Amino acid sequence: MDKRAIDRYFAETTLLATLCSQNGWPDNDSLKVEVCEQTASGAVCSVTFEEILVEGAGCIAGRVPCWGRFRLEWDAAGRVVCAAREA
Repeated sequence: MDKRAIDRYFAETTLLATLCSQNGWPDNDSLKVEVCEQTASGAVCSVTFEEILVEGAGCIAGRVPCWGRFRLEWDAAGRVVCAAREA
C-alpha cells in the first residue's frame, strides 16, 4: 500500500474520532500521517490533527491538538482489513 492510500484511509476513517477528547471532530486539513513501520501486509502509523470544538450556536470555539498511533493490516488488494489504536 502506498503513502497516498494510507493518507486517504485516515482522511476517511472514523477511527480518528477515538483520539478526540472534547466531543469535537478531526480537522482533515490539519491531518498529518507518518508511517513509522511498514511491511508487505501492514504498517504502524503516527497521526496528528486538530480537534475542532464547536459552540452551541455552531461557531468554532477552538482547536485541540490530538495525536496517536494505529496499526493497519491490509489484504493483497490493498484494502485495510484491520485497524487498531496502539497504546
